[in-house]
Amino acid sequence: MPEGLPCVAEVALADHGGALDAVLAAATTPCVVRGLAAHWPLVRAGRDSATAARAHLASHARPRAFTVSLAPPQAGGRLFYDQAMQVNFQTVQEPLDAIWARFAAAEQAADGRAIYMGSIDIPGWFEGLDQANPMPFGAGLPATQDALASVWIGTASRVAAHNDFPHNLAVCAVGQRRFTLFPPDQFANLYLGPLDNTPAGRAVSMVDPDAPDLLRHPGYATALAHAQVADLAPGDALFIPSGWYHAVDALAPFNVLVNYWWRDTPRWLGQPQDALIHAILAIRDLPAAERAQWHALFDHYAFSGGEAARAHLPPAGQGILAPLDAAAAGRIRAFLLRSLSR
Repeated sequence: MPEGLPCVAEVALADHGGALDAVLAAATTPCVVRGLAAHWPLVRAGRDSATAARAHLASHARPRAFTVSLAPPQAGGRLFYDQAMQVNFQTVQEPLDAIWARFAAAEQAADGRAIYMGSIDIPGWFEGLDQANPMPFGAGLPATQDALASVWIGTASRVAAHNDFPHNLAVCAVGQRRFTLFPPDQFANLYLGPLDNTPAGRAVSMVDPDAPDLLRHPGYATALAHAQVADLAPGDALFIPSGWYHAVDALAPFNVLVNYWWRDTPRWLGQPQDALIHAILAIRDLPAAERAQWHALFDHYAFSGGEAARAHLPPAGQGILAPLDAAAAGRIRAFLLRSLSR
């Protein structure tokens, strides 16, 4: 990654409860909160050693198999694609003690092999870990009360730039992390890969940030002109608003990240990614004149907010054009399921 990128703004909190809620509610761009989780037992254990951090995690682990991704040394820690556009790592399921043995062996060998456990649901796989290492969300931002808490564990690794639909509060618990962030409007300059064949469920940038080919990806220079970087030490947190692209480098031999995802909108709303994929199926390959017609219809019914589309109808007759609630969303979902199954 080129040097000299501007740093993400830092926010100092007078307290780590209500003040955090206020910052998250107001933030529209990324920001760093230093030391937000410095008091966590996991952070303190990681400062002692990787072994101590693993012991803390193991003390809360449920007795079940964990999914782990394994990349050979020649991947250079980059979890990505191979020349055939297949992922360059294998995924297996093992007991946690067997995975810990892999980490210990990797630390002894120091040969660059990558071991990566991504997006592990904390309540499902670790009993009481979230209570032992709490994130002090207050009551001022209700959406965070149902935040999805996940843990990411791995050796040194590089994850290509991608984005997430929910807001994200990412906490470096063990090791060091570097995030390189790009605004949502830079998606074209990141040269995203396929939507349906991805390393981890989201389309990723095909540009190697450590060796960008600007002849092949000239727009990446523009993306870099809008980029910001955040270096996180143990206990530091980074807020990533919805839609912001982020490349993530784990820099230590053993790294643990805890993150929280939440949406400001109701859970019963659909996923925009599903609508995008359906539009590729139904609209993208139509003749240009027909695409233009549907472009105008999408603007009228969806991207405008829909007020003009329903203004001439009595409230009782607006159907799905009316502002959505959970019941209407359920009816639309059932209608789509029936339609797509034909």
